[in-house]
Amino acid sequence: MPVKKKRKAAASEELNLKKCRITSYCRSQAPARLINAEDLFSSKKCLAWFYEYAGPDEIVGPEAMEKFCEDIGVEPENIIMLVLAWKLEAENMGFFTKEEWLKGMTSLQCDCTEKLQSKFDYLRAQLNDITAFKNIYRYAFDFARDKDQRSLDIDTAKSMLALLLGRTWPLFTVFYQYLEQSKYRVMNKDQWYNVLEFSRTVHADLSNYDEDGAWPVLLDEFVEWQKVRQSL
Repeated sequence: MPVKKKRKAAASEELNLKKCRITSYCRSQAPARLINAEDLFSSKKCLAWFYEYAGPDEIVGPEAMEKFCEDIGVEPENIIMLVLAWKLEAENMGFFTKEEWLKGMTSLQCDCTEKLQSKFDYLRAQLNDITAFKNIYRYAFDFARDKDQRSLDIDTAKSMLALLLGRTWPLFTVFYQYLEQSKYRVMNKDQWYNVLEFSRTVHADLSNYDEDGAWPVLLDEFVEWQKVRQSL
């Protein structure tokens, strides 16, 4: 009789151990939390969000863009708007088409103001990524230029350079002053691209500037102008 009791106790312990293992496994497989339907991206909701700003031509224009910026709590001149436009692959400054909006917001998984605001840190982070920043910088040239012109007018170029390089390039203020007094009235794409390369590779004292390098004349003249100023 005592032996039988021991067997029953052992069997009971084994059964309890199996139950514990099953319970533990089930808990490990359960999601941390149930997915809220509001968290899921909705194309229908995204489209309705677009029509809060779009006109009859199905385009978010300059006035509606101001309202959009106000709603998301960002100034139109904030660089986040440039990064957002880049993400939407917008062709024209101050305008978002329906196709651009849906494609871009879908990639960001944003269908409302709050979700877009939650992406601000991500959008800012793109500016700290060397490759992403280069792509944004190059995108800005075509985004900002008049589409019937191949170059940027110099005032627009200065404004965009201030937005993109004003806080990070030690020589920006000096370069801006140079552009202000220069003969240049436009900046072409090659010049625009090379300004970024110059800002990344040439020292603030210009000591490593290669006069025989393949820099555009605009930058050769800038270096010469600055060296004259330094010698005074």
